[in-house]
Amino acid sequence: MNDIVITGAHGILTGLTGPAERTSGAIRIHHGRIAEIGAVAPKPGDRVLDATGCVIYPGLVSTHHHLFQSVLKGVKAGIDLSLEGWLRTVPYSHWHLLDEEALSVGATIGFAELLLSGTTTVADHHYLFAEDYRFDPASVIFEMAERMGVRLVLARGGATRARSFDIPGTQPMPTESLDAMIRRVQDLASRHHDPAPDALRRIAFAPTTPPWSVAPDELDVIAEAARSMGVPLHSHLSETRHYVDFCLEVHGKRPVHWVADHGWTGPDVWFAHLVHMDEGEMRVLAETGTGMAHCPQSNCRLGSGVAPADLFDRMGGRVSLAVDGAASNESCDMLSEMHTAWQVHRAAKGADAVRVEDVVRWATAGGATVLGLPAIGTLEVGKAADIAVFDLSQPRHAGLHDPLIGPVVSGVATARHVLVGGKPVVENGAIPGLDLAALSAHAARVVTRLAA
Repeated sequence: MNDIVITGAHGILTGLTGPAERTSGAIRIHHGRIAEIGAVAPKPGDRVLDATGCVIYPGLVSTHHHLFQSVLKGVKAGIDLSLEGWLRTVPYSHWHLLDEEALSVGATIGFAELLLSGTTTVADHHYLFAEDYRFDPASVIFEMAERMGVRLVLARGGATRARSFDIPGTQPMPTESLDAMIRRVQDLASRHHDPAPDALRRIAFAPTTPPWSVAPDELDVIAEAARSMGVPLHSHLSETRHYVDFCLEVHGKRPVHWVADHGWTGPDVWFAHLVHMDEGEMRVLAETGTGMAHCPQSNCRLGSGVAPADLFDRMGGRVSLAVDGAASNESCDMLSEMHTAWQVHRAAKGADAVRVEDVVRWATAGGATVLGLPAIGTLEVGKAADIAVFDLSQPRHAGLHDPLIGPVVSGVATARHVLVGGKPVVENGAIPGLDLAALSAHAARVVTRLAA
């Protein structure tokens, strides 16, 4: 395998902290790993990637997503509703219509959006596993990830009991027995879970939403089962005030304290959202190394609030960034997610609430830490060459005094090159082998069928 050398960039944000946060020069990639950074000269036989007019970041890491929702963007009935109404009118009203074709198209759309925004690792929380499906959703998602070259953590969701709404016509979500759920996660783990620090495939045990998806005593069993398999735990937590009020009313405790009683804290656990936490809850999560998947755009879109990611980070908590499902975000673009994260905390808490470099760290090193993938997330010699090269040639970037922060402060940038383990998965702004026009046409046909 010939070496790859990336040259000509304005500079590099490494995902590290302190003086190592920024660097410059070229990057040499040898056998899928970063071999040199700095004054690197190409040698005969090297493949040179031109990064003139670009900046280089670590490959971005999205730690919470629902790929199937990429064919449920902008559903009219749910566009102006908060979480509970949106759940009823969008995923709960459409899940039974999502066949293998719809999931395949949705996953392709999602991976394409993520790759073109510089994302190299995705944690997909998939919770639709119906007994009458004639296809295996996990296999579809893994196949699409392999085809697109993305690192994938499949957070295998599901429920042992259905959440009900006081509205006629809502389709009950699929359920399964606890024994069946554990057995199926074990099967996935035996086939797909790679414990390597730079794994391309991982499994997590991820019941959909603890207060409604499983019984309290089942949480203990799931935690024990996941740890016996060597896979992490994941779910949604404290997304809305209703979530907190429900836990207080039914369980007598705030959500973090309640799940902590059932073994759901530790460095092998991460939760999406965590919008409504008090200081005591943040302290529990920080002290146990439990991670946060911060989803600011979805939280804004649903009116859920602004998660205390900045405060949690300053307490030593593990913060990562995620796009959430495109049905509550209408996109899955990590650059726009970073832009929103940078702005929303400043809007709510002041101009010094969070720096661009903090947001980049959340989206790179933070995600790698939360997912337990220590060989990715930063640009250092010896690390896997997961790299995003962002083109700043558009007019919105002209005039930047600090080009390194351009992709975040300007809100949009084009990924000229993206590499996963040294393998190019985006080349000159395109995904090799993917016909975007054909994908859009296919998506339109699926949407027409779902809407009908």
